[in-house]
Amino acid sequence: MANITAAMVKELREKTGAGMMDCKGALNETGGDLEAAVDWLRKKGLAKAAKKAGRTAAEGLVAVESSGHHAAIVEVNSETDFVARNDNFQAFVREAAKLALNTDGTLEGLQAAPFPGEKTTVSERLQSLIATIGENMNLRRVAKLDVTKGVIASYVHNQVTEGLGKIGVLVALESEGDVDGLSALGRQIAMHVAATNPVALDASGVDAATLERESNILREKNAGKPDHVLQKIVESGLKTYYKEVTLLEQPFVHDGSKSVAQVLKEAEGKVGAPVKLTGFVRYALGEGIEKEEGPDFATEVAQQAGRA
Repeated sequence: MANITAAMVKELREKTGAGMMDCKGALNETGGDLEAAVDWLRKKGLAKAAKKAGRTAAEGLVAVESSGHHAAIVEVNSETDFVARNDNFQAFVREAAKLALNTDGTLEGLQAAPFPGEKTTVSERLQSLIATIGENMNLRRVAKLDVTKGVIASYVHNQVTEGLGKIGVLVALESEGDVDGLSALGRQIAMHVAATNPVALDASGVDAATLERESNILREKNAGKPDHVLQKIVESGLKTYYKEVTLLEQPFVHDGSKSVAQVLKEAEGKVGAPVKLTGFVRYALGEGIEKEEGPDFATEVAQQAGRA
């Protein structure tokens, strides 16, 4: 039998909202496999919500930068929030985002890009910054969006300074319509993305493994029903799932009576041309990174006192 720790139970509770004993039972049933335990709870109807996003554990900054029909977003991690407030660190993150505009959009391409004013690459400049500040840092990821005509709107949540914060979003709108109207619309949709964290633009963008997982959960929760009934339940359940997790089908946060797709259609009359949302990127600082939990402050003080 797997050794189920209190930390494992705590993490499962955070992911699902289920009770402590239910979480412990789920982990015992699944041999300590966290993701399997999430599914087990959902099949039993005990999970309030399976939170897909990883825990936000790392510090640092997310930066967005745009120029004309091109925009980039980067995430650079640090060990502490103290370093994230460092002027030199912020300058590096901002410069990395600017440089990303002229790369191929890959992490490798950005790391190898020449750093302005120095005979070094971005990667080498970061290593120098690590040596100077004395804390580990990591250029974690980068993405680019482009449009032929239209705008790429951006939004930064928990902004610490212009273009730098804890959550960054880019939204690409392809259109020949009024630029000011498109920019305002794009920013609203970017704020929506920051708030709802969609997994894909539409149903076609949801990966097959995720759909299979959702289908299996629906089937097991309704086991014993006739096949034709079960098939309809699965189809209906997936439609509901798409409305929850795909951007175009989600209820618009600024007007819940409309979907994002409906808002885009209505906007065409205001901007004077068809509007197509061609892509989006959302980076939340540290998502998916596990961070070791040290002792709480009181414990740390007691430990230090014991050494004195």
